[in-house]
Amino acid sequence: MAKGTLNRPDAAALTGLLEREQLNVAGVILRLAWQQGLTREEIAALMWRQVSELDNVLRLPDRDVPLEPEVQEFLQRLKEEQNGQSLFVLCSQRTRKPIQPESISRLARQALDEIGQAHVRLMDLRHDWILRQLETQDWSTVSRISGVEIRALQARFSALTAQHTPKAHPPKAKGEKIDEFKLWKLLQAERHTPAGLALWLSWQMGLSAGEIAELTWEQVALEEGHLMLPQRTAPITKTVKSLLEQVWEERQPGDDPHVLLTAQNRRPLDLPRLSRMTRAALIRGGLEQVQLRDLQKQAQQEALDNQLLQYAEEHGPLSRNDVCQLLNVSKTAAYNRLDRLLARKQLVRIGTKYYIPDRVVPPEEHSQVIRAYLQQEGFAYRKDIADLLRIDSRQCAPILRRMVQQGELQQEKQRYYLPASSE
Repeated sequence: MAKGTLNRPDAAALTGLLEREQLNVAGVILRLAWQQGLTREEIAALMWRQVSELDNVLRLPDRDVPLEPEVQEFLQRLKEEQNGQSLFVLCSQRTRKPIQPESISRLARQALDEIGQAHVRLMDLRHDWILRQLETQDWSTVSRISGVEIRALQARFSALTAQHTPKAHPPKAKGEKIDEFKLWKLLQAERHTPAGLALWLSWQMGLSAGEIAELTWEQVALEEGHLMLPQRTAPITKTVKSLLEQVWEERQPGDDPHVLLTAQNRRPLDLPRLSRMTRAALIRGGLEQVQLRDLQKQAQQEALDNQLLQYAEEHGPLSRNDVCQLLNVSKTAAYNRLDRLLARKQLVRIGTKYYIPDRVVPPEEHSQVIRAYLQQEGFAYRKDIADLLRIDSRQCAPILRRMVQQGELQQEKQRYYLPASSE
């Protein structure tokens, strides 16, 4: 087939055929190819356990394909008709055994010839499905559900979508969080692939694409538990260690010393190919807007956040100036980082200080705790209240001042009492 051409089927003729060919083998083949975009091999291998009724998708090895409502209803009837006699969606009606790919092509050819579609091949049905998806969705989404890389999609279908150019995926909003559930599912699915190892190295250890591509076994100290990178030493996480151990065991005599090698010719992955592989994996996982550097950036942020939390655990509350000095950042950057830790409830702010939550009385409980103390003791000095709340005396002053102004406390010189009506 010439580049940029497509033998599109007659939709009316094909729809009429599918209405007639309900639960027979040809009907199953043509529905899965034309209405779900599956390849011949995917149709042959599709099993009932891959048909997810919970979220209405076909769970293929490299992607999830949303089920069309009509196909979902059709598969439900087909499953009832099979009555558990086969693990495979497509099987012989007589023997209930799986059908080989060559037989699938022959059966599709016969059915298409019967309706005057001799010019249409089984693969054309999948291509027609892809083109229909591109009429309503962006390149990234169609890449994810079809399993075809964006560049290949654009090279194959751009000329055919001139009248309805697929929109680019909207840019990731600043500060938008990565969907860690999707990322975790992707990392499990790609666990034993070069792309998966690269994603783990970036997400858990903050390695850049360049550091990953250039990583050699001389830099990997598995027993000591760290990577010796040119500018730093990075502790190896438990999962990454397990993956590296497996890659090391699978090495062949004479292999290149680089950690990431291509599967076929065992050559080092260069940056362009590494970027394409990880990008394709992220798209398959539904993370079209995420790039490898986003994972690296998140890992670096987590490392800096943990540094601040550890400092607060060991040395007490943090101030914004402390963060500026520790991380060598501006006051605005320090404030933003502290604000993020507040939002995640990993720190609590009292005055101008930031505390580990379980080290202090929460701000929302200050009034109740102070009043209960005064009911028992009668009066208190500022230091008493500061010790009670487990905060610095200077941070306590604004709290007491506010409570006095609101009539919750009375102050006589350095002593604080409950109002007479509250005693």
